[in-house]
Amino acid sequence: MEDQNPYRSPDAVVAEISDGELADRGSRLGAALIDGIIMLVLLLPLMYVGGYWTMAMEAATAGERVGFGATLMWALIGFAAFAVVQYVPLNASGQTWGKKLLGIKIVDMAGAKPPALRLLGLRYMPWHLGSNLPFIGWLLGLVNILMIFRADRRCGHDLIAGTQVVKAR
Repeated sequence: MEDQNPYRSPDAVVAEISDGELADRGSRLGAALIDGIIMLVLLLPLMYVGGYWTMAMEAATAGERVGFGATLMWALIGFAAFAVVQYVPLNASGQTWGKKLLGIKIVDMAGAKPPALRLLGLRYMPWHLGSNLPFIGWLLGLVNILMIFRADRRCGHDLIAGTQVVKAR
């Protein structure tokens, strides 16, 4: 009969990290910059035509900020555009266009390609929307990004989605 010691360590199975070589921080930054430039090229004209720039200039002239409702609407539009642009490479190989160009990819902790909808829903959406919150959004985004300096190089979005970024082979 097994001893019922309440101080015994638990018999939990710990997830193994894949044997893929972790992507370096510079590659991850470069991929994020490439993806950001792609989105800027697509969204800036849309925001101009959609009236966001006029609204932002009027608010700035009055010494105010753009309202939370308008900010949230444009955040959702931006995320929808991101999902449309990045769905194909995420679904095919677990890479955004930037990650594909720099030879890195997103995998789950077992080293397999996660489903694209899981990546969009858990890895990208919470941080995209959270970073648009008034007053604390910038802090959430900063904390998310600075977590890359952990030993396992996983940002907050990696922890939530159960992913890591490795070199593509």
